[in-house]
Amino acid sequence: MPSRTRRRILTLASIPASAALALPTTSAFAQAYPAKAVRLIVPYPVGGGTDFFARTVGTKLGELLGQPVIVENKPGAATIIGAQSAATSPPDGYTVLVADSTTLAVNPSLYKKLGYDPVKDFSPVTLTARFAMLLVVNPTRTKVSTVKEFIEEARKEQGNTSYASVGAGTTHHLTMELFQQRTGIKLNHVPYKGAGPAIQDVAGGQVPVMFVDLAAGSPMIKAGKMRVLGVASPNRIAALPDVPTLAEQGIAQFEAWAWQGLVVPAGTPKDIIATLGTQYARAVADPGVRQKLIEAGVEPITSSPEEMSSYIRSETAKWAQVIKEGDIKVE
Repeated sequence: MPSRTRRRILTLASIPASAALALPTTSAFAQAYPAKAVRLIVPYPVGGGTDFFARTVGTKLGELLGQPVIVENKPGAATIIGAQSAATSPPDGYTVLVADSTTLAVNPSLYKKLGYDPVKDFSPVTLTARFAMLLVVNPTRTKVSTVKEFIEEARKEQGNTSYASVGAGTTHHLTMELFQQRTGIKLNHVPYKGAGPAIQDVAGGQVPVMFVDLAAGSPMIKAGKMRVLGVASPNRIAALPDVPTLAEQGIAQFEAWAWQGLVVPAGTPKDIIATLGTQYARAVADPGVRQKLIEAGVEPITSSPEEMSSYIRSETAKWAQVIKEGDIKVE
């Protein structure tokens, strides 16, 4: 054995065992995260669709990460309170925000002083879910059964037809605004504070029509208290195979989703982002988790951070145009 090689081996062998154990390894770095519980901020109240999603997925995600995932509800101000809290948290992977289309793609065009920047303050992890948007009517307030019939009736009402939304500036509100822009009809907006009261009033006949997401609207649809006229997706959905899309009914390329994704404070290390994305994908691939989400009307999805970033840009541009054309403002 060459003397240089022998000296090298002797040098390594002379390192005390305690010091050798202290040497960093790739395995040690890989296992360093997470070392404690991960906060999953939900910018909506307990009991809503986003909260249901976060708790359903969060439990399994915690199992896969080896640390608890604690859901923390921070509702209010069109998701701004929760988003601000996440944006100002340390970029260490222990704070994750369940951000949606309102947080990332709509608010920037609605508020002059938002308090956070969706692009500069956050790093995307993965898209997580989307919810098909449905045009629904109260079957006792109107006898229409197609989108064409509804448009004709609305034109006869000459601007006297009202519609409900789950809140000003939400995807539900803007989807109806887009519908009006595409069809030329005029409706009166009645905003509510959340999906629950809006759906109750449409089902009860106080307001005749709204756009609702499948997850929130399913119970009243199944009960026959809301009739679905069309789906705002490119293709029919498995839950309502007999309901045609709006595009099939003459409104070309009409597409609108309520969607969500995971983001972390900007500056979070890329390997942590990769870990979160990988384990999220494993969590929603679990048959039990997936079935629970689908039964609730949630379509679980995954993406790379780059794909999510691209989708946010396209959605931001889309809704910015709708907001500008409709001269939509919020207080």
